[in-house]
Amino acid sequence: MATHHLAQVNIARALAPLDSPTMAGFLVRIAELNVLAEGSPGFVWRFQDGSGAATYTRPFDDDRIVFNMSVWETIEHLHAYAYKSVHAEVFRSRKEWFARLESSAVALWWIPAGHVPTVEDGLARLAHLDQHGPTPKAFTFKTRFPAEGASQSKEAASVRGVSSPERLP
Repeated sequence: MATHHLAQVNIARALAPLDSPTMAGFLVRIAELNVLAEGSPGFVWRFQDGSGAATYTRPFDDDRIVFNMSVWETIEHLHAYAYKSVHAEVFRSRKEWFARLESSAVALWWIPAGHVPTVEDGLARLAHLDQHGPTPKAFTFKTRFPAEGASQSKEAASVRGVSSPERLP
């Protein structure tokens, strides 16, 4: 049994208010992506607000920043969902709906199995990644770290040339 799971947080800045026609194509896909995630191998948990999604959670002063957080058994499970499922199709269309952020948009970190991360945990990991770059506390698909206690080195875990961007939109 795994002692750690992978938590991920991602944010994106919408080009327009969520209720605008510009964002309609994105909003219509959210429920589909949530169902896909929940049925994907390795899925453990996803953050949900009162709407059943995370779409309307606003942890930033900017109302156009969309927040998402989930937990997966392994980094490989999350990678497969994000880049080898229907999610990848939606991800490739992100420029239709989201502006590129200057700060980190995705952070990954290991948590004890059974732990549920908070919005504050996710925000702290994004801030840590911005301030320190990838470390065991907050890292990216491109520069990975093993779960605590694993014998794998940072160099062995680092993936070079992966098509997974470190910054979402």
